[in-house]
Amino acid sequence: MSKVEVMDLLEANTNERGIMHWNKLGSDSGGLKSCGIGLTNLRKLAKQIGRDPKLAKALWKTKHHEAKVIALLIDDLKAMTREQVEAQVEEVGAGMLAHTFSSCDATLAKSPIAFDVAREWLDSDHHLRRQCAYGLIYELSKNKRNKALTDDFFLGVIKRIEDTIDGEENWTRAGMGGTLIGIGKRNKILNKAAVKLAKKLGPIDYDAGDTACEPIDVLKHLTSDYIKEKLGV
Repeated sequence: MSKVEVMDLLEANTNERGIMHWNKLGSDSGGLKSCGIGLTNLRKLAKQIGRDPKLAKALWKTKHHEAKVIALLIDDLKAMTREQVEAQVEEVGAGMLAHTFSSCDATLAKSPIAFDVAREWLDSDHHLRRQCAYGLIYELSKNKRNKALTDDFFLGVIKRIEDTIDGEENWTRAGMGGTLIGIGKRNKILNKAAVKLAKKLGPIDYDAGDTACEPIDVLKHLTSDYIKEKLGV
């Protein structure tokens, strides 16, 4: 598909209710336009379009939220470079797009560079990089094949969350909550550590603009009957 064809496809799938929700995001919209299309439908459209790194680069340059999300979904994970992702993270600009950039089945989290990027961005002075680091680690917590993803690494992330969450930026706090949930679902050892911190922190509040979002209840997720049965805790 061409860039024009993709934009026409997005326009044809406009969701007025989604646009109303988007308009409530305020500054978290990043000044981008939106057709109000949800992520589930965007994933379906991305599969229809297929992998195309050249098209992904063209769509990323637009000022349209869904076009940028499609760009993240259709990029080539083996062709992604540090130069590319360092430039993109400077441009995500808003909580919603940063979340999709690092998580939500986007290409970066599946790429060979994801672990190294996440580790380096954790130490960044740039809050968007830290936010994206936690999104990447949430996705990486699902990976049982990468031998670099040790319990010690994840325990270190839990300790970092404990030490820094009080002073973190809004969306990074939300990312930390999601990451704690992902880590705590990985195995019994990590569940115990994540539950201990969740009890200390309580539900994690964050501000999603004018939209109503409940605090992230990490403890509830990690002590569900399903998780207890799965991990034997």
